[in-house]
Amino acid sequence: MTLKYFHILVALDGSKQAEKAFKKAVYIAVRNQAVLNLASIVDNRSFGMVEAYDKHSAKRAITEMNELLEKYKKDAEAAGVQTVNIIVEFGVTKEKISRELVNRTGADLIVCGATGLTGAERVIMGSVSQSIVRYAKCDVLVVRREEDAYLEEETNDFSI
Repeated sequence: MTLKYFHILVALDGSKQAEKAFKKAVYIAVRNQAVLNLASIVDNRSFGMVEAYDKHSAKRAITEMNELLEKYKKDAEAAGVQTVNIIVEFGVTKEKISRELVNRTGADLIVCGATGLTGAERVIMGSVSQSIVRYAKCDVLVVRREEDAYLEEETNDFSI
């Protein structure tokens, strides 16, 4: 029996772990000729206090993530992924990825990093990857430390 993925959802937050997750997701998407959905959720809970001082923080965060995901999209297309979609939204990452976006994109695989940018949140509320594994109704690949990565960080070589 062969296992084939058709719609891959990769959670990206700008961290090194997320970049490794992206590279693995590209490899899997090329191998399976799958649609690749690049998703970044800007946690709007953190903007409540900030907006009192800086009204443009939320817009700036969305713009920065769109720019990063556009770069990733070009890299994925150059590697041979035929269809790449970008999703940047406000919300709670744990809920959006594993519940809402998985349904909206028809994802049959979620790829995410084991750790991301929000180490403090992990201590208080549990990690995003842990929540995705627990609640997603599809397969989840959690990308771990550099020693476990198939790909060299410095290259755009998506082959193993």
